Amino acid sequence: MTPPAGDRDPAHTPVRVLLCDDHAVVRAGLLALLSSAPGIEVIGEAGDGEEAVALAAALRPDVVLMDLQLGSGIDGIEATRRIAGLAGREAEREAEREAEREAGREGEYDDGRDVEREAGRDVERDVAGRGAAGRGAAGRGAPHVLVLTTYDTDADINRAIEAGATGYLLKAERPEELFSAIRAAAAGRSTLSAPVAHRVLAQMRSPRPGLTDRELDILGQLARGLSNREIARALFISEATVKTHLGRIYDKLGVDTRAGAVSVAKEQRLLP
Repeated sequence: MTPPAGDRDPAHTPVRVLLCDDHAVVRAGLLALLSSAPGIEVIGEAGDGEEAVALAAALRPDVVLMDLQLGSGIDGIEATRRIAGLAGREAEREAEREAEREAGREGEYDDGRDVEREAGRDVERDVAGRGAAGRGAAGRGAPHVLVLTTYDTDADINRAIEAGATGYLLKAERPEELFSAIRAAAAGRSTLSAPVAHRVLAQMRSPRPGLTDRELDILGQLARGLSNREIARALFISEATVKTHLGRIYDKLGVDTRAGAVSVAKEQRLLP
């Protein structure tokens, strides 16, 4: 049965997907699941963030299905940021190559060679090179990153979107929703799981101010179990200033105890 037109890209080729999850069993399950979806092809698997970035650069998939927690090394947020920046880095490299070609042409002119003949050959080589790049992996734009995770905290969602994620999906979604989100991501359209969309809308309706750098410093000291006096000494500020900042931290995190502040900060990944 031929899949509907909306399930395929304009060139009638499948959506090329790279999986990134640090659990081999999860990757195997996703591979089996996506193999049953029309118009979707898994072209690679990565077990950590660094591998995902390297494979995304080499294979240039349409979509990278990205988990957030990836064990040691960079997490899914940083991997997303690096993958989203691939197009810009490729453009910079192409600009450098073009500058080198121009410099080479100027050198040929200085050598007194036949300008028209050599320029014609340069154009031919340039066109051939661009055609090969367009047909190869490097000719693709940066892959779209679709986050697939179990975490739905405000901090995770915000960081993923700011890093350049096209969509944010929870692993509890039905397979059909995952397939649809992958196709949407390949087309550059955003997809959010219902709970994620609810959180985003709630933030927009009543945004909670973020912590300042100083408040984050104090929160970090708080997580170490330091007293107000010890925090003041460590940061070279007065105890009164520490108390003032703590009051603001409690208000922003919606807590009223030191333990509550540390707990919420860890949940929202505000602490290193």
